[in-house]
Amino acid sequence: MNQTIIFAHRGLPVKFAENSLEGFRYASTHGAEGVEFDVHLTKDKVPVVMHDETLDRTTNGTGYIKDYTLGEIRKFHLKNGEPVPMLRELFEVLQGKDLYINLEFKTNKIRDEGIEAIVLALAKEYHFVHPIIFSSFNYQTLKNCQRIDPHQQYCFLTKKPILWPERFVKKNHFAAIHPHWYEPSKVTQRIWTIDNPRLAKRYFKLGVAGIFTNNFELMNEIKKSFLAD
Repeated sequence: MNQTIIFAHRGLPVKFAENSLEGFRYASTHGAEGVEFDVHLTKDKVPVVMHDETLDRTTNGTGYIKDYTLGEIRKFHLKNGEPVPMLRELFEVLQGKDLYINLEFKTNKIRDEGIEAIVLALAKEYHFVHPIIFSSFNYQTLKNCQRIDPHQQYCFLTKKPILWPERFVKKNHFAAIHPHWYEPSKVTQRIWTIDNPRLAKRYFKLGVAGIFTNNFELMNEIKKSFLAD
């Protein structure tokens, strides 16, 4: 049975501001096996870490990330008082750590021109223990990445079932799929977003490659108990 990797989804949002450096620092030093986060580009093409396309929900600002320069966006703050983190800052926190990293290109609603080349180039400036897992709901984003660097791990995020997932992955040279629900197949898959203990135990039993969760500490305990049975 394969052991499922638990990814700290946006850090640890049950305790800290989501996608904050504080949350990721905590995760990286308190037993997280992996981390997951989302990336957008500012108006002046600097990658920043935030889930939403807009600032409204998680900061004291309003409007779209794409409409602000980095200098402008850094004047706003997350709920813990931190500025919106640059991807470079997060890489500095994560480099050298024994963590699996899942970076999501958040391009399914807004297409950030050039984000693939910018992010892939930045990632090469840092040393990570495990190769970064790059994912996106945007199929074209993943294909763009493959053209730039075909040697990385690219995974397709989906909320809808995929017909013939093995064929889909093989045809597109993807490393895995990241579905919302388990797809009965032998294809590598990581499931989002799992906060229900009963569902987590099911996926541990199935031996899926990974789950994304908002509470990695709880899931670590459940996994530990499951493996001890």
